[in-house]
Amino acid sequence: MIRRLAGLPQVWLVLFALAGAAAGRLLPFELPPVIRGAGFLLLLAGGALMLWAAAVMRAARTSFMPGQSPDALVTGGPFRFSRNPIYLGDVIALAGLMLALSAPAGLVLVPAFALLLERRFIRHEEKLVAAAIGPAYDRYRARVRRWL
Repeated sequence: MIRRLAGLPQVWLVLFALAGAAAGRLLPFELPPVIRGAGFLLLLAGGALMLWAAAVMRAARTSFMPGQSPDALVTGGPFRFSRNPIYLGDVIALAGLMLALSAPAGLVLVPAFALLLERRFIRHEEKLVAAAIGPAYDRYRARVRRWL
């Protein structure tokens, strides 16, 4: 069960969010309301990006579940500027949450979270897409960056 949970990026997002909130409690620093508001907007933007990307994948009738081989190459919507908009949304949401919670110490975990996503999920998924899609994915990968 733990192995299955560890295979879900959402679980890692929650763990990093909890760790970031704890860091904010250990090293408290009250942010101005405008920064906290901007954090809330980032949190919403990250969530919206994730939903948009999932909707585009669903419309293309391909899986958006981590580790599953895709049925189609999706290059529209947010996939025009990022090969991994759902993971990008996760990172943006985590950064926004740390600001919204007035826990700037937790921001140090954001790059670590991005690195974990890349090494644990993205690299493996890119291999699956390359095997399933072939040269079309190579052309897409050459023109669209992994993150932004």
